[in-house]
Amino acid sequence: MPAHVRKGDTVMVTRGDDKGRVGEVLRVDPKNAQVVVKGINLQTKHLKKTQQAPQGGVIQREAPIHISKVSPVVDGKAVRVGFRIQADGSKARVARHHGKDLKVLNVVAPARGGEKPAKAAAPAKAAAPKAEGKSTKTKKAAK
Repeated sequence: MPAHVRKGDTVMVTRGDDKGRVGEVLRVDPKNAQVVVKGINLQTKHLKKTQQAPQGGVIQREAPIHISKVSPVVDGKAVRVGFRIQADGSKARVARHHGKDLKVLNVVAPARGGEKPAKAAAPAKAAAPKAEGKSTKTKKAAK
């Protein structure tokens, strides 16, 4: 399933401590449904002195946040994203309510004639006989 944000997009955080802040997507992890946004969700990391970093010290780095907490920005506003298949078979992400294309994505196979394949009819299931009388719960309650 395609994600509504991609690397390089400008996004706005819609929930959490950083709500309302805007940044660029540095990395997308679709397996864990997380994104890393520049300048958002900063965490401090204490570096030990090593040969590569002889001074050590404290640095701040971006930590991943859930992909559902960010939305792409169009004209300074966070927008919802829809997908539309173009005439040439490419798939475009479209900002809903604004109708502006964010980016055009390549699809694996071009769209077919527009007809959906016919589904095979499922075999009919035999109906189980219904139990006669009251349920056991109502019998116990009646006593």
